[in-house]
Formats: sequence, C-alpha cells, structure tokens
Amino acid sequence: MNEALAIIKRGAVDVLLEEEMIKKLAENRPLRIKAGFDPTAPDLHLGHTVLLNKLRQFQDLGHEVMFLIGDFTGMIGDPTGKSATRPPLTKEEVAENARSYQEQTFKILDPDKTRVMFNSTWMDKMSSADLIQLAAKHTVARMLERDDFNKRYKSGQAIAIHEFLYPLIQGYDSVAMEADVELGGTDQKFNLLVGRQLQEAWGQKPQVVLTMPILEGLGGVQKMSKSLDNYIGITDPAGEMFGKIMSISDDLMWRYFELLSFKSISEIEKLHKSVEEGVNPRDIKFLLAEEIVERFHNAADAVKAKEDFITRFQKGVIPDEIPERQVNAEGSEIRLSNLLKEGGLTSSTSDAMRMMKQGAVKINGEKIHEQVMIKKGTTQIYQVGKRKFARIEVV
Repeated sequence: MNEALAIIKRGAVDVLLEEEMIKKLAENRPLRIKAGFDPTAPDLHLGHTVLLNKLRQFQDLGHEVMFLIGDFTGMIGDPTGKSATRPPLTKEEVAENARSYQEQTFKILDPDKTRVMFNSTWMDKMSSADLIQLAAKHTVARMLERDDFNKRYKSGQAIAIHEFLYPLIQGYDSVAMEADVELGGTDQKFNLLVGRQLQEAWGQKPQVVLTMPILEGLGGVQKMSKSLDNYIGITDPAGEMFGKIMSISDDLMWRYFELLSFKSISEIEKLHKSVEEGVNPRDIKFLLAEEIVERFHNAADAVKAKEDFITRFQKGVIPDEIPERQVNAEGSEIRLSNLLKEGGLTSSTSDAMRMMKQGAVKINGEKIHEQVMIKKGTTQIYQVGKRKFARIEVV
C-alpha cells in the first residue's frame, strides 16, 4: 500500500485528506476515481494531460476511472480564475468538443478501463425544485470565500447567479457518481471540496480530493495556454512536438519529467544524477521528447523526429550550449526585429530586418524572411547568421 500511495502522491499538491486515502486503499477494492473536463475547446495540450496521467496511474493500480465530460456545466461556463463572466457554449459546440476529447484522451487512458460519463445524464433529469434544494446546501458567504468570486465582488465586478451554480453542480456530480476520489487542478480546489460537503449532505462517505499543479508553458513561468501560445498540443505534428519539448529550459525539463513522464521516480532520479555527473542535459531531454512523441504518435515518428532535430539543430547548426535571455514585450507580443535587437543578436531593428531579407534569421531552425510578431510567454531558439544564437523567452 505504501508503494501505491507514493505513486498517487507523485507530483500532487494536495491529498485531502491523506488519512482518508489510506483508509480507502486499505479497503482493498477498486476505488471510483473521478475527473471532470468541460469541453470548452476541441484540442487538448500537455497541460491538460497532467490529470490524465494521474488517472492512468490509478488505472494501473487497478482502480476504476470515471472520465466525466461536463456537457451540462460546459453550457454554464466555469468561472474559475475568471475576472468576468465567461460566455456559455452552445449544445452543438459542447457536443463537438466532447467527441474530440474522447478521441484524444484515449491516447493516455486505457479505453477498456475507462467509464466516459456526461453530467447531463443526471442534470437533465433534475427539476427546478431539485435545483433549488441543491442550492440550499450552500451559502453565499461560503461562495464568496472563493478567491476569484471574492476579488470580483470587492472590485464591484458582476457575478451572475448562474456562476454560483457551477461549483454546486460539479459537487453534485460527485454525489451522482459516488466518487471515492476526485482529481483536479489546484485552481479547482474549492469546487472539489464542495463535492465532499455535498456527499456528506447526501449521506455518502466524502471523496478524497487530490489536486495537481498547473503545468508551466514553454517559457517556464506562465501556465501552459493556447491563448499565450506557449503550449504543446497533443495533436501537434511529431516534429513540431519534439522541437517544442527540446526548446524548454534544462530546469523546466525536470518539472515535465515529474508531471508528464511515465518513467518511475527512481528512473528520473538516476537521470538527474547522471546530469550532475556530467551528462549533457540535452541528451536527457531527448528521452523526454521521444517518450512524449511516441505516446501521441508512434515509435517510428519519435525516432524520425529525433533524427530530423539532430540534422537541423546539431550537425554544425546550433552549438550544445547557447545563452538564455529574456526580452520584455510591452503588450501581448513583440516584433521579431525588436526582439533580436533587445536580445543582443542584432545591433538595431533595421539590421534585424536586413538579416531577415538575406535569409540569415532562423527561429527553431526555420528561416524567417519577413517581420513577424512573437507572443508573450514563448521561449524559442533564435539564430542570426552562422554564429549568433540565443534561447529567448518573451516576458
């Protein structure tokens, strides 16, 4: 049981309550593990897979995974972390995104050991009287303890009544599913605890809450996000996925190993020790990139992606060690010419433009011939001429 608990706790931020987790494991039965996903976008990125990886670990330990697609709550709009009311999705958008989610999640989860569920199954049957009764189980004061609601309330920003329903319905999902454990990101902690409270109100043993960290994007600072363009999509082409992983910093690599790799803790510790003893971190990063690409593509694609990367970046093209720099963007993005100047690769913006026209500027090995905008939160390898290189993060 100690080994199982160590696997469950790997990478987790909170296990609430750990003593309850130990008692559930001691019952020696398959636990009902819940994780909910609102189908708000059609494609997943590696940040989403942190929870999926943990679900797979529970599957490998013999537990029952319940993958909940929040098709009902998706039409409310999750207010978590939002500074304004989020527009709800239509039924058609939710249905299309849900189909895409199922296809992508089975690249990690074992479909034979996964129960895909939709919360519309029970919520569509709930009458208005039932919903009022559910709302009576919580107070406005408790809702305003939530950080995002609290900030919006104090700043005079609108909070729509239906947003208060979101954590209640998410919590009621745990009642309907009789969950033993619910997983979520750290930003979902309040909602997960509501699930515990409602299960007790319905006479059930409360679920254990397990929160996972929010994965940082390629820059290593802000969370992985499509809007920040610092993400690795699980539908990205193999070569692009490989290159993005190789662009992360050596320090961030270990964070990705812990949260994304299926290698054991002892294996990762051995890799860490090998770097301390002189192995080039790049070679260890190859292992991470190959593993991730193989998971979402196949072994042959992973091998080819590595070979292509070596051909493009290492055979006399990019040195093993290049300087790492940060460049500030005044807004959400910065012109490439300004980035090259501020990053010390050109003497001026006009010099940068001249080098682009000559085909002497590359981003991650790809020639750039004209002005482009680089988004905040990205980290990429920039090259000017044959000898000037830098890994630059836009902050």
